[in-house]
Amino acid sequence: MEDIKSYYSETPHFRKTSFIVAVIGVVFSVLGFFVDSAAFFYSYLTAFVFWTSITLGGLFFTMLHHITGAVWSTVLRRLMESIMQTIPLLALLFIPIIFGIADLYHWSHSDAVLSDSLLQKKAPYLNIPFFLIRTLIYFAVWFLLAHFLYKISLQQDKEFNPIQITKFRKISAPGIILFALTITFAAFDWLMSLDPHWYSTIFGVYIFAGSFLSTTAFLVVITQAIRKRGFLQRTITTEHFHDLGKFMFAFTIFWGYMAFSQYFLIWYANIPEETIWYLHRWEGSWKYITMVLVFGHFVIPFLGLMTRASKRNLTYLKVMSLWILLMHYFDIYWIVMPVRYAHHFHFSWIDLTTFVGVGGIFLWFMWSKFWGRALVPVKDPHLEESIRLVN
Repeated sequence: MEDIKSYYSETPHFRKTSFIVAVIGVVFSVLGFFVDSAAFFYSYLTAFVFWTSITLGGLFFTMLHHITGAVWSTVLRRLMESIMQTIPLLALLFIPIIFGIADLYHWSHSDAVLSDSLLQKKAPYLNIPFFLIRTLIYFAVWFLLAHFLYKISLQQDKEFNPIQITKFRKISAPGIILFALTITFAAFDWLMSLDPHWYSTIFGVYIFAGSFLSTTAFLVVITQAIRKRGFLQRTITTEHFHDLGKFMFAFTIFWGYMAFSQYFLIWYANIPEETIWYLHRWEGSWKYITMVLVFGHFVIPFLGLMTRASKRNLTYLKVMSLWILLMHYFDIYWIVMPVRYAHHFHFSWIDLTTFVGVGGIFLWFMWSKFWGRALVPVKDPHLEESIRLVN
């Protein structure tokens, strides 16, 4: 095991860089708001959902680790916990979306509801007060799960007690169910209701698949960044990256399966209210983005991560992880933007500034939670076994 002191070392490098990036992104995003407020809200929603999906993936990964009693991921647990600790921040970052409800969601206009019989039927669910109440519930559930898991984890760093393992599982077992419900309804509310005439019961699982896949890729990237700075080099090894690569490969398949299942069922049923959503994403230049997702989000990662060697080459795995994160952003973009730009793909500089702004704040907060504490759960009884992992 590495010198125990290295587990508590702190470097301001990551936080300072993230803070600078955040300031630049926020300043230009505010400028974008005054230039074109409607475009800003769509760009902001895309960036917000992207970074929130990574946070939720971190929460799910943590609960999955506890409920299965996994050993291999013990060395990664503190990183996963640091990611999920950004939930309160993201709750605050949801505030701009509240101000943009009128620009984003057609169902929020009373005149539109009065002239549309379908929206009238959905009005008991799709209305602003209930929308905000549900969002508050989602963040409350996620926060409480993350808070109590992290609290026990820090207690374990001081002194191990077997009852802590039981507490982890008692929180994670029902937590997985609550997580499944909340991420599904959050996907319905924030994304699917952008086009209130369209619906898909698979949509929540589709968003979850992309969320967990992107979190796994994100873990590869930030873990390699930490090791490059000289931390945890003998603690997080090629064997752990190999297992992360397995997850990336598996969830690439799962995401592809969900995406195809959703499309196939809608194509086969051929109901206008359902097919219109895909027709909008096959009009004009949007068809090229659709094909980019087919090949970039599925075919390339599927073929690229198939072999054992690809999962153990750290440079290659990092490149593939960055590619998957890029494709995940395109996936969210492909869901959100056709609502505003119905016939053509349009990438604005505001898309970049909001992504950088929200991402910089997210990373700054995450690093603040990570550095200055034990970088791994030092009193976890499975830590040594996790370090010695061999695939």
